[in-house]
Amino acid sequence: MTLRFLGTTSDNGNCPTLYEVVETGEILVQGDREIDPEHLAQLRDVKPSETFVRIPRELLTRFAPKE
Repeated sequence: MTLRFLGTTSDNGNCPTLYEVVETGEILVQGDREIDPEHLAQLRDVKPSETFVRIPRELLTRFAPKE
């Protein structure tokens, strides 16, 4: 599958970054993994294959597809 770079709020090329999976329209998020135990304890319906990343709201509002 092909990834299309959508944007980043990072000035030095590190995360956070958004990508679109071209064939499906899904969004792939690159960011720092959430490790705060209090936050993790509040998450619901977590599958063993899932992880969570932190990204600034600005990244989503600036670069998320409008469709």
